[in-house]
Amino acid sequence: MHRIPSFLRNKYVLAGLLFGVWMLFLDSNNLRIQWELDQEVRALEDGVRYYRSELEKTQKRLKELESDPAQLEKFARETYWMHRPGEEVLLVEPLDPEDSDTL
Repeated sequence: MHRIPSFLRNKYVLAGLLFGVWMLFLDSNNLRIQWELDQEVRALEDGVRYYRSELEKTQKRLKELESDPAQLEKFARETYWMHRPGEEVLLVEPLDPEDSDTL
């Protein structure tokens, strides 16, 4: 007949083991859920870092545009197709490599 080790017969050790199993596997905040939440937090922190760097780039670009009227005019012409009175805006599309055979 198999004997149960004496430390497992102790009610405090048994209660501790049951509590540990419950917390690691059966509880609503078990180990797997905590790991998934940790991964989500890391992904969100990466997103924060990305958007902070983009914000810095945008603020730097804004300062450049505010300080140099020529840059502001170039930006307005390229982005919003603005033009001076009397000028015409011509949009030129690049050739596709597939279409170059037909020319």
